Amino acid sequence: MPLTNTVIRKAKTQDETYRLSDGGSLYLWVTPAGGKLWRWAYRHEGKEKLMSFGKYPEVSLALARERHSEARKLLATGLDPMALLKAAKAAEKAAIENSFQSIASRWLEQWEDGKSPRHVESVRGLAYAICSLLSATATPQVRPLIPPIGKCLCAWRRRGQ
Repeated sequence: MPLTNTVIRKAKTQDETYRLSDGGSLYLWVTPAGGKLWRWAYRHEGKEKLMSFGKYPEVSLALARERHSEARKLLATGLDPMALLKAAKAAEKAAIENSFQSIASRWLEQWEDGKSPRHVESVRGLAYAICSLLSATATPQVRPLIPPIGKCLCAWRRRGQ
């Protein structure tokens, strides 16, 4: 029998974790500490896997069902939904780590040793101006923005910095 919001809200903690099944291997995992987590048990290439969809009530019953449906569609095409999720997160992390802002920040930390405080602040101001212009753009996308960076440098120089 599918879950309802009333059943989920009334679910009480017990001495051990337990499941409230919604069907299609989607269930609410209720912990002794009171946590309610949406999980989906599935098999891919002969291996049993477990995918989490989030914590109730942040992830509602309707949203959990929607995410479950999307993941099942991916599984039906032969793709592992958990592997795709991990790959997307890794790509997002790499984009942040390789952003101009991140690279400039790491360079400034290394560069500033032995420089005068006034010079360091001046270069930091330039880096801030460029980073605000680029808005943490990923490195491969920086090349087309070289002309605006040049304009920013000219404006910075005109201000007497």
